[in-house]
Amino acid sequence: MKRSAHTTAVLQALFVTFLWSTSWVLIKVGLEDIPALTFAGLRYMLAFLCLLPFTLARTSKTEWKGLTKGDWLRLGLLGVLYIAITQGSQFLALATLPAVSVSLLLNLTTSLVALSGIVLLAEYPSLLQWGGIFLNLTGILIYFYPADFPSGQVFGIMVALVGVTAKVCSSILGRRVNRMGNISPLQVTTVSMGIGALLLLGTGLVTQGLPHLSFLNWAAIAWLAVVNTAFTFPLWNRTQQVLTAVESSIINNTMLIQIALLVWIFLGEGITWKEAFGMLLAGAGVLLVQLRRRQKKGSSTRIPPLD
Repeated sequence: MKRSAHTTAVLQALFVTFLWSTSWVLIKVGLEDIPALTFAGLRYMLAFLCLLPFTLARTSKTEWKGLTKGDWLRLGLLGVLYIAITQGSQFLALATLPAVSVSLLLNLTTSLVALSGIVLLAEYPSLLQWGGIFLNLTGILIYFYPADFPSGQVFGIMVALVGVTAKVCSSILGRRVNRMGNISPLQVTTVSMGIGALLLLGTGLVTQGLPHLSFLNWAAIAWLAVVNTAFTFPLWNRTQQVLTAVESSIINNTMLIQIALLVWIFLGEGITWKEAFGMLLAGAGVLLVQLRRRQKKGSSTRIPPLD
């Protein structure tokens, strides 16, 4: 029996989120041999090199010449925030924190973007969204209560929160860039990724160096770059041609649970019932914040989320 286009899109979107979730397992394993910033830089530089030929082939010379100095400045800043700081801090945080803890902290982004949008974008949360923000923050507090962390984990939490802040700023900036409508999403993604990856890799090589990498190390980097980044972005965009913004949002939010299950199976990072309850509350809060906002803004172009 032939599947409908909608069912196919749902299955493809779930497949993408599964690949993004597996990234966390691969990163945790790879961090045993590869310094965090160098690891992240290698991944996104290779992903940029994979995306660049497709971007050049699908973008005309006129579109490239049409980029103003302001456009390049905004894309450069987006690359610094979205790739260099957000992704670099994620890798650093994963070196000291359980994967589920980092994933949950990054879920703060949606609530903080909703609050930041009041001042920066004149987008006011609805009553439903305020309820979602409250649920999200309550769930995170329950997960981390009581706040008694080893010194190494305190550093990891601080780094993760830096990443959350950078991700919030890049979400606001990315929305502004895409709302202007003069640069294609593929062009935005490729240019910002190239600039951010260059800074991230350069910083990693200068501060942490490049250790001897085994075949398995290179295989993990290549898989993360080619499959979990360069391949999944276009596929995710294709699913959004069929799925509503709300459906995409719900599927994307399943990553929190997928990551928890994968790291439990492959890394032995279990969670308690209290942590599971807090995680579910936080996820429900994120969903409530996104539902109403994306129903109103569903037609706007967005940069595909990076895992």
